[in-house]
Amino acid sequence: MTQLLPHIEVETNPNPNASIIWLHGLGADGHDFEPIVAQLALPEKAAIRFIFPHAPSLSVTINNGAIMPAWYDILEMTIDRKVDETQLKISAASVVDFIDHEISRGIASDRIIVAGFSQGGAVAFEAALSFPKKLAGLLALSTYFATKDSVEFNPANQDLAIEIHHGDYDPIVPLSLGQLSFELLSAKGYPTALKRYPMEHSVCQQQIADISQWFVNTLQLD
Repeated sequence: MTQLLPHIEVETNPNPNASIIWLHGLGADGHDFEPIVAQLALPEKAAIRFIFPHAPSLSVTINNGAIMPAWYDILEMTIDRKVDETQLKISAASVVDFIDHEISRGIASDRIIVAGFSQGGAVAFEAALSFPKKLAGLLALSTYFATKDSVEFNPANQDLAIEIHHGDYDPIVPLSLGQLSFELLSAKGYPTALKRYPMEHSVCQQQIADISQWFVNTLQLD
């Protein structure tokens, strides 16, 4: 049996029929987005299992080699950022392990959403778009498509619902990188939406309401 990364699970009701795997950003951990479950105010009867994995601790080059939770190393802070793609793909494989585990627990693949913030979003792009079974959706928050030139797009997810959110004033991941992901995926025919918010590299209240509505629509919750 595959060893899953350490993680937190939150179920909104017993016997979940959908799962959301949500990846944190650089230097954070799975607890970062745990409080959002209550803030989403999802329908009372919705039975969703939220999974918040903890990234492994790695040396991060742009932070003077400091060891911190990271999905991959960032080698240069150029506009397009030079990243350790090998490590990113290893992290994406660990997300696939979570997806497979949820399927083994009785959740249909098309009831699984992969979400990620910043670094976690880059891993989410890779994991979801290359996955060989149909997923429900991909939520990419304040992030960039680091493996856009190397990802092996799987036709099983050609119709994947993709929601990209970005802050207009993001000093860490420029809005232009969110727009680039949107344009690339739209050009490839993916049903992609881009929503912008008057914020920096964070999450805001209006956005949480929008995420909630997107979950409701994507998973057809009532």
